[in-house]
Amino acid sequence: MGGGGQLTEPGEPGTGGSGRVFTWEEVQRHSHRNDQWLVIDRKVYNVTQWAKRHPGGFRVISHYAGEDATEAFKAFHHDGKFAQKFLRPLQIGELAATEPSQDHNKNAAIVQDFHTLRAQAEDDGLFRVRPMFFCFYLGHILLLEALGWLTVWVWGTSWMLTLLCSIILATAQIQSSWLQHDFGHKSVFKTTHGNHIMQMFIMGHLKGASTNWWNHRHFQHHAKPNVFSKDPDVNMLHVFVVGAIQPVEYGIKKIKYMPYHRQHQYFFFVGAPLVLPVYFQLQMMHSMIYLHRWVSVLAMTFYLRYFCCYLPLYGLFGTLALITFVRFLESHWFVWVTQMNHLPMDIDHEAHQDWLTMQLHATCNIEQSSFNDWFSGHLNFQIEHHLFPTMPRHNYYLVAPLVQALCEKHGIPYQVKTMRQGLADVLRSLKNSGELWLDAYLHK
Repeated sequence: MGGGGQLTEPGEPGTGGSGRVFTWEEVQRHSHRNDQWLVIDRKVYNVTQWAKRHPGGFRVISHYAGEDATEAFKAFHHDGKFAQKFLRPLQIGELAATEPSQDHNKNAAIVQDFHTLRAQAEDDGLFRVRPMFFCFYLGHILLLEALGWLTVWVWGTSWMLTLLCSIILATAQIQSSWLQHDFGHKSVFKTTHGNHIMQMFIMGHLKGASTNWWNHRHFQHHAKPNVFSKDPDVNMLHVFVVGAIQPVEYGIKKIKYMPYHRQHQYFFFVGAPLVLPVYFQLQMMHSMIYLHRWVSVLAMTFYLRYFCCYLPLYGLFGTLALITFVRFLESHWFVWVTQMNHLPMDIDHEAHQDWLTMQLHATCNIEQSSFNDWFSGHLNFQIEHHLFPTMPRHNYYLVAPLVQALCEKHGIPYQVKTMRQGLADVLRSLKNSGELWLDAYLHK
């Protein structure tokens, strides 16, 4: 197993034949790719081999190697007792009685208060689902898909009608993205299997994408939001520099893959329009080919459905152009909505913060309205979603006042913006980061 640890006296707690106790210093030594320990509720687990079989992907669990993963474990697993069955054989000991429950000087009061808040939310029924909400939501997506096709089938394929059809289909696509996101976080059905089946249907048949690829990418973002080398959403492949730290680091090293002081301008041409039709498509292909996560049959039925519906109307080239243009429109919508909650926030290297502080520093909210809720798939409540990813989205507004009160108690900023301000802050943050890079590039 590696590492030290001292044996406890006979009769002291321990599972799997191990009565060992460890210090945080010992646990933190096991934070490498081939040697990974973590702590959940003061119990120490060796997850080195299990990480490769972890349903959420090996990276998300590896991001907590050498750390206390209690809060992340509770946030991600809506059925903790079921998950414990997999953890039990991995336990190698416990923290010594003299060791604190938190690592890296995390604020114990914040951790305890957030635990109390989560328990209150569970007692108040805020993790219970309203099935009709999701039934109507799926119904309106299917209605939009049918409406898009009927528009050009009944009235013709003129430029204006094709544009209208594309807008309707892009709307259906983005709303499908928000809905598969709910199932991906296991926030609809009580069973993991039920959520997974519905996510595969929506992601595969309605969107033509891979659930494995999305889950393994997105769970990393939730585990360590806005943390370089751990959150793939801030890995901009040298096309953009983000936050206040990375631009200076690039500038000092004289790294200039792009004219970063112009990134708030070329974002309109490289960022928003190309993420879905180019970058994500290439990532999915890489996932399927190199990681052997082969596309599901349901994903193939998406393209079969599209070609059956639109090939007689547009021909082969026209149908491909239609799909690409729909992806192009959806990409703008997706990028602006997802980035307005994160890009203007703190983006830095690992700081080992408690769950509440980490999520609040990386996320902000957009004002609630019926339109904002629908337009963003309730991701205008990004703070609540990150704190409680398995909570049904229709309950975010109910838990929000409790979260805000807790933040006020501990002096943690809880940001709420208008939609206009949130969108403008995307460009403002890119511009500020670009200026930091230019100053460091020229003068440091």
